[in-house]
Amino acid sequence: MLASTVLVGMLVGTLVACTASGGPDPSAATGSTGEPSPAAGPPDAAVPDLETAALVAAVPERAVTDLPAARVADGVVPQTNRWYSGLVFGDQPVFAQPLSFQLDGPGFTIGLPRPVATAATIAGSHVPALTVDVGAAEAVVTAADPVAVTIELRDDAGDALGSVALAEGSPVVTFTAARAVTVRTAGPLVATPEGPATASGDEDSTSWQLVGPGYDEGASELAAGDVVGWYALPDDAADGAAVALADAAAHPVEGVDVTYGVGDVVRTTLTYRTTGGPGAYVLAPHQRAGEQPGRTGCGLGTYASVGGDLELCAGSALTSFAPLVVPASVPEVTAVTADERTAMLTALEADVAATDPFGSDTYFGGKALFRAATLVVLGEELGAPAEVADLRERTSAALREWAQPDGCEQRDARCVVYDEGARSALGLTPSFGSDQLNDHHFHYGYLLAAAGLLGAGDRALTADLAPVLDLLAADIAAATPSEALPQLRSFDPYAGHSWASGTAPFADGNNQESSSEAVNAWNGLALWAAASGQDDLATQATWMLSTESAAARAYWTAPDLGAFTGYEHEIVSLVWGGKRDWATWFSPDPDAILGIQLLPMGPAQRALATDVPPERIRAAVQEATPNGFDVPFGGYVLAYLSLAGEQDAAQAWDALLSLPDDAIDDGTSRTALLAFVAGG
Repeated sequence: MLASTVLVGMLVGTLVACTASGGPDPSAATGSTGEPSPAAGPPDAAVPDLETAALVAAVPERAVTDLPAARVADGVVPQTNRWYSGLVFGDQPVFAQPLSFQLDGPGFTIGLPRPVATAATIAGSHVPALTVDVGAAEAVVTAADPVAVTIELRDDAGDALGSVALAEGSPVVTFTAARAVTVRTAGPLVATPEGPATASGDEDSTSWQLVGPGYDEGASELAAGDVVGWYALPDDAADGAAVALADAAAHPVEGVDVTYGVGDVVRTTLTYRTTGGPGAYVLAPHQRAGEQPGRTGCGLGTYASVGGDLELCAGSALTSFAPLVVPASVPEVTAVTADERTAMLTALEADVAATDPFGSDTYFGGKALFRAATLVVLGEELGAPAEVADLRERTSAALREWAQPDGCEQRDARCVVYDEGARSALGLTPSFGSDQLNDHHFHYGYLLAAAGLLGAGDRALTADLAPVLDLLAADIAAATPSEALPQLRSFDPYAGHSWASGTAPFADGNNQESSSEAVNAWNGLALWAAASGQDDLATQATWMLSTESAAARAYWTAPDLGAFTGYEHEIVSLVWGGKRDWATWFSPDPDAILGIQLLPMGPAQRALATDVPPERIRAAVQEATPNGFDVPFGGYVLAYLSLAGEQDAAQAWDALLSLPDDAIDDGTSRTALLAFVAGG
C-alpha cells in the first residue's frame, strides 16, 4: 500500500522564507535561554525542488478574479489565506496571538483579546487598548511570509515613516523609524524615567508596557533606526517575564523561517529572525499537547486566547512535535471477513451504477472524481477489477481533461488558468468563492487525491496529469516563495492548520470550517507525490497532514473546553482568528456541524481518534444525531462512531448496511464507508 512508501526518501534540508538579504542563519536568531535547537527531533527534511515559472507557463494566463486591491509594495506577492490577509486586502483586525492589531488612520491599534464563552460561541474580539499615531497616510506590506508581516507606514507624499513588525506567536508589536518621527501612544501607559513605560492597568487589569527612547506625555521622539515596542504582561507573570518581553520589544521580528522533519513524530521549528537580540514567543495548546521537545525559558505566564491559554517563553526558536499520520490511499480491506467482503461488493455494484456525471467546478467536480477513484481502487483491492474497469477509464479520462494544459483555450469549464494578479491557479467555474481564493486546498485536495489514487502504478496517466496537477499542488503548498506563487498559501505553520478565506474580509479574522477537508488536502498531496515519484513533496505533505490532524483534534473535534464553561457543545466547527463557533456556513443542523469535520472520512482521518477517549466520540455522535442517522451527514457520523471501539464499529456497520442513500454524502460512497469501518 501507499502508506508504506510515502516515507521513503526523507533526507535533510530546510524550508525557509526568502528574505531580501539572502538565506537566514537560524543560529543567529536564537535567544540566550537554551531553547531547543532547530534540529531537535527528526532532522530537517529536504525541500521539494519546484520550477514554479514553468508550472505557471504551462497553462493560459487569464484575469478571472476581482480581488480587492492589495496593499503590497512592488515585488511583494499578495498574501491570501493568511491570518493577516484582512489587513492586506482591507482594514480588518488581525489576530497575531496573543495580541490583536488593526491599521487605523494615522497609525494602528493594539489589543489583547479576552475570550467570553456563550452557549455556541467563544469570542475574543479586537478591543483596542492602545492607539498609536505616527502621522501616516498610507500603509503598505513590504515583507510577508506564512507567519510574519512587515507594514511600512508612509506620509501623504508616499515617503516611509517607519515599519511595523507583526508575527504570529510573538507577544510584541514594534515600530522602527525610517527617519525622525514622533510616535504618540494613547492608552493606559504611564511614563518612567528609563526602561519600559508601565501601565497602571486597564479595565481588564492588563499591564501594558512600552520600550523605546523617551516617553513624554504620550509621545516618543524617534530618530532613524530607533525602535519602539509595545506589549502586555501575561497573567500571573513569572520572574523574568518583564525582562524577556522588554528585550523582545527592542528587537523587531524581520521574518519567521520554517523547518520541518518527519520521523516517529513530525517536527515544526519556527525561527523568529530578529534584528539581533533575543526574542519571545507563546506556545499554543497544540504545541504543548502530547510528546514535545524539552524546553527552557518557558513558564513565564499565560495569555488567554479563543483557542486556549498561550504560554510565554523567552527565545527565538519555537520547536513543536505532532504525532505522525502516515498518508494512506483507501481503507485496508485485505483482512476483512468473507461476509464483510460480500457486503462491500454488493455496495460496490450499486455505487458504481449510481455514479453521476462529474461536475465542472473544482469542488463538486473534485469530490465526484475522488469518490469515483476511491471506488475504483477499493474494487480492485476487493478482487473485483472488472466491476470498476469502466469507471477507471471514465475517471481517468475526466482527470486528463482537467489536466489538459491548454484546456481553457478550447472550453470554458473543467480546465485551469493562472491569474497573475491573484498569483493563483484557478478553475474557470467558481464554487464557494474559489474565484476569491477561498477553499483552494479543499478543492485541489480532492483532485490531487483522485489523481494519486488512479496514478499509482500508471506512469502514462501521471505523466499526462503532471503539468496541471503539479501546479495545483504548488498553488496550495509551494514549499518556497516565488514571484508567481506564495509560500504555503493555505497552511499556517504556527497555528498548525490552514485558513480557508482568501481575503479574510471579517472582523473576526480569517477562518476555517472543514478541518477534515484540510486533512484530506494534505493526504491527497501525499498521494499525488507518491504516484508521481516526488519523495520530497511526499515528506512535506506528511508533515502538513500530521500537523493539521493534531490541530483538528486540538481546536475542532476534541478540544479542551475547560476554560470556557459557558460553551455548551462537544466540538467546535468554525475556527476564526478571534472566535470559535458551533455553526457552519451552510446549515444549522447538528449532523452538518459535526459532519463538516469528518468528510470525506478517508483512512488518514482515523487520526481523529488519536488520544481521544471513546466517550468523547460517542458524546459528539449523540449530539450530532439525537434522532438517528437518517440525516444528510449520517454516513460520516457512523464512520466516526466506529472509532470509539469494537461494539461501536459493529453498530456502525449494521446501520450503514440499511442507511438510506440520501444519508450518504456525495463525497463518499456506502462502499467506502463500510471499508472504513471494517478496515479497523
